[in-house]
Amino acid sequence: MSESEKYQYKNPGSSNTPGVKDSGCVFVTGATGLVGSHLIDELTTKGKSVKALYRSQMPGIRNKDTVEWIKGDILDIVFLEEALQNVHQVYHCAGIVSYDPRQKPQMFATNVEGTANVVNASIYAGVKKLCFVSSVAALGQKRKGEEIDETMGWSEETHNSNYGRSKYLAEMEVWRGIGEGLNAVIVNPAIILGAGDWNEGSTKIFKTAFEEFPWYSQGKTGFVDVNDVVRIMVQLMESNIGAERFIISAENRKYRDIFTAIANAFGKAPPYKKVTPFIASLIWRLEVLKSMFTNEGSLLTKETAQSAQAVVSYNNNKLRNNLPFFEYTPLEETIKRVCKELQEKNFPQTVSG
Repeated sequence: MSESEKYQYKNPGSSNTPGVKDSGCVFVTGATGLVGSHLIDELTTKGKSVKALYRSQMPGIRNKDTVEWIKGDILDIVFLEEALQNVHQVYHCAGIVSYDPRQKPQMFATNVEGTANVVNASIYAGVKKLCFVSSVAALGQKRKGEEIDETMGWSEETHNSNYGRSKYLAEMEVWRGIGEGLNAVIVNPAIILGAGDWNEGSTKIFKTAFEEFPWYSQGKTGFVDVNDVVRIMVQLMESNIGAERFIISAENRKYRDIFTAIANAFGKAPPYKKVTPFIASLIWRLEVLKSMFTNEGSLLTKETAQSAQAVVSYNNNKLRNNLPFFEYTPLEETIKRVCKELQEKNFPQTVSG
């Protein structure tokens, strides 16, 4: 029996457990990441008392005076059990996003074991509600033209990445916790667009476009603004929705369209060379070879090259039905804002006005 077959996806159903609307303390893992840092902005704006977890270095970012920063690791269960005392809500945003096979052991430890620890500590501490940030990668990709929705079960035949497998197994830990009485909700964001560290995660897309990477694929997938992701998370946590997962995706768009829009916003040349599967196999090998000499992670790996060729559409109707008044930010608006924020962050001398 394979590792994934041991954890076949089963939705235990939904509950009507009331949301947490009181002023209790909120705990955020992955607080220095793209989602975590924007979530803290949203929570503090709403007057929430926040405990924010960081691993090694105290972040020199906004909200230092309004957030209690705690140093620790989600792999340390004793630390978590102590940190979650008197916490009412947990937003579990911590995780490793990587398609580099060299990071697979660390990624599985953090994403799967770390999530199990957060779930166990939340149950032990009597946390009222947990929100887990998963990914659409946990749903798989190749569906022969079908739209992907929340009912999709895990299948090895859908060409899932190691990252997707790690998030799927992490979701299984959350469902286990739900079965043990934990009130929780899972979100599955598509590719998140936001001004984080452009050397890491999805924000690296912007750096790639800024550096005028010339190649484009015919692939297609979902994209969403990071601000929309955190607003949805907070609304779900304050609702009576529990024991559910939700795809968060504003639009399904071609990679070429997104990279072109980013390049235009930066005033850079858009991609103009079409990538065939054969050329993609050559490029990712060259990029991996280059990363070996530069010691920098590459956006292009075997998994990302194959993913970029896939045409995938995500159905976001479930979220729209549950949060009928929520409106997604248009992607063009998101891209212009993020490009400006990244320029101000990385090249402040070039930004006028």
